Amino acid sequence: MRPDLATALAEPLLSLDAASVHFGSVCALQPLGLTLSRGERLALVGPNGSGKTTLLRLLHGLQAHQGQRRLHRPLVAAMLFQHPFLLRLSAWRNLTLALWLRGVPAPQRAERAQRALERVGLAEMARRPARALSGGQQQRLALARAWALQPDILFLDEPTASLDPSAKREVEALIDEFARDGMTLVMTSHNLGQVKRLSTRVICLDRGRVLADLPTEDLFHRTDLAPEVSLFLKGELPWT
Repeated sequence: MRPDLATALAEPLLSLDAASVHFGSVCALQPLGLTLSRGERLALVGPNGSGKTTLLRLLHGLQAHQGQRRLHRPLVAAMLFQHPFLLRLSAWRNLTLALWLRGVPAPQRAERAQRALERVGLAEMARRPARALSGGQQQRLALARAWALQPDILFLDEPTASLDPSAKREVEALIDEFARDGMTLVMTSHNLGQVKRLSTRVICLDRGRVLADLPTEDLFHRTDLAPEVSLFLKGELPWT
């Protein structure tokens, strides 16, 4: 990591204070507080229904909530979904349209789109219909589209869940490269191996509660974790 990036890691980007989410009478996310700092790689883990995606959407600003969500400075954010939405256009047009919507001046769009496609190894497929690409290629295109926007934070919801092992390795490598360049990451994942490889911090949730918020290394090696966290890491946490 570049020295200038290392010195900026403590810079807070956004914070939650007593933030919670309710869907009618159901409490999907109990009141919590956290601060996300520049350069962090935060993984959200837990069983299905634990509140991972709800927290991801809340951090991104897409989820109605109670309590406070505070931006410490103006931020550009992008989100990569498990099944990326691609328009019935070429890979190239999917990128340039996203840049147009972001307000990027016309003279810059072609250069940024070209660099993004080259970054993910899809330059030769620029004119191919985006929806005709393989699953792994579509996810790489979605990553290119996100990277082209030059976000401060990239949110990822199970980014490799539907990919084969080869495509999964390619997408993980790209995510890791983006983080090494200084992009802040927040991701949900059921793949604990992926969490170990890509994250520096992990929040473990269950039934909308934060059970642990620890550096990744500590989560997998401490012996004083809450019983539910230990059961989850062993794959033994029962459904509720």
